[in-house]
Amino acid sequence: MKSADLEVLTRALEWLNDGYTAHLFTVVQTWGSAPRLPGAVLVVREDGHLIGSVSGGCIEDDLADKARNQALPKMPAIMEYGISRDEAQKFRIPCGGRLQIFVEPLNTSTQLIPLLQKLEDRKLIKRSVNITTGEVKLMEVLPEGLPKIEGDWFHTYFGPQWRLLIIGANQLGAMLANMAQVLDFDVLICEPRQEIRAEWHVEGVAWVEGMPDDVVLEIKPDGRTAIVAVTHDPKLDDMALLEALKSDAFYVGALGSQKNQEKRRERMRMFDLNEIEIATLRGPVGLRIGSRTPAEIAIAILAELIQVRAEQIKMGTGFISNVGCELKV
Repeated sequence: MKSADLEVLTRALEWLNDGYTAHLFTVVQTWGSAPRLPGAVLVVREDGHLIGSVSGGCIEDDLADKARNQALPKMPAIMEYGISRDEAQKFRIPCGGRLQIFVEPLNTSTQLIPLLQKLEDRKLIKRSVNITTGEVKLMEVLPEGLPKIEGDWFHTYFGPQWRLLIIGANQLGAMLANMAQVLDFDVLICEPRQEIRAEWHVEGVAWVEGMPDDVVLEIKPDGRTAIVAVTHDPKLDDMALLEALKSDAFYVGALGSQKNQEKRRERMRMFDLNEIEIATLRGPVGLRIGSRTPAEIAIAILAELIQVRAEQIKMGTGFISNVGCELKV
């Protein structure tokens, strides 16, 4: 899940703990042009305060007005916007767009705490809500697709935040960390060289102490983890790559020219890596866009990372988790 969506759920929990009630809205399905994709979430507090988004803004305004006037459903329900041409124009839904939204009243923190705890443990969760009774079930799952309604149940999926481990706190690492945060990545930094680390000025990242190979093992890379080595020091980059290429990380890349990458792959063959694992290395890292400056290289890396992530999601391999462990709330 994106950090913005995690922020929505966390803020909603704070409101519930403060004694407010709220409503959770999830985009189920869209037709035509729509500003947000299925799975997008919005929480509207009883007094009209809101966080998140399901459209370009006009639907949010309408839902906030309904909240202030106590006109939102008291039980889980399905709402639709843009059914008629007049309504589509009123809510500025372009090109005949239409939205189907699942709405769930939030009255107690117990409706969200188990889900947030699972996400902290980096689990992929299917959250099912009974439309008739309001019963909530959580289940750890493999990727299953988009939100859907089956009989009396609404199913949606929440996964841990995508994260990026950067090996190297140089200028390129700083550019990469800044831009990745804007793209909703949880950014981790490993830099054993104290003289370089001392000049780091990027906020919002998490430092992971240790040598690169130990750090990779410590964070336990999963299918929503990317690892990029940018120190340009083979001793440090290779340490990280030897462990990263054996992990479940969906993207592993390293800075360096084509010639240097060929030498790197030869070094990799001296260790316990097979050809399939070595072939997953993205090096030279990033899309070929003629980048030369640190900022341009960071853009190229993130563009390729986004491309690979989209492919993983489309193939349903964006996360690896244990199946089972059902929890009723």
